[in-house]
Amino acid sequence: MEVNQTVELVKLWGAYEAKHPNAGIDDFCRHQLAQSVKPENYGVPKGELRPDLNGQLVILLRRIGKFHIAYSNKALEGTGLDQMEEFGILVTIYNQKNPIKSEAIYNNIMELSSGTNMLIRLKKRGLVSEYDDEQDKRVKRLKLTDKGEATLLQAKDRVLKVARMMVNDLSDEDKRLCIQLLNPIDRRFSGLFQKQRNKAFEEIYRENIR
Repeated sequence: MEVNQTVELVKLWGAYEAKHPNAGIDDFCRHQLAQSVKPENYGVPKGELRPDLNGQLVILLRRIGKFHIAYSNKALEGTGLDQMEEFGILVTIYNQKNPIKSEAIYNNIMELSSGTNMLIRLKKRGLVSEYDDEQDKRVKRLKLTDKGEATLLQAKDRVLKVARMMVNDLSDEDKRLCIQLLNPIDRRFSGLFQKQRNKAFEEIYRENIR
């Protein structure tokens, strides 16, 4: 790096540190990266609705998620699984070592009724079995059958191919940065979602906007 660039970098860091005394180098680097991104200036035609910055981000995430689901469902054809949600349920049962029904369902951010129906279908296809919990006979635990585990491992290879295809244009550094930036949102709502399910939206909004 040339001397003049080094001096400029030190000045930028000094100005940033003065405004954010508790920030670290990683925060400064993200800040500088964000400064290089030019905001899109939409000329909104009369009568049209366009999202603000918050809306642009969540719409982008939703669209990418829809592309991912569509391609994943196509990749799962012939594996014995009909949709990506079934794969998620099997992964949860495999990783959590025989969870109870509600744990498997809520871990995949599903309604209890739809998740229960999905588990019924998976049991009918011989992929999942259930048994009584040793401590509480009222509780049912889930287990993958041999067929279910084989199906999961076959489907995993296809799902990983889809993931690789979806983010192939990003460097590993960009992927890690995206994960770092978005993980706090996932952690926050993972802890709140089930607690807020039966609340009115305005109450949920007040709890999340402080």
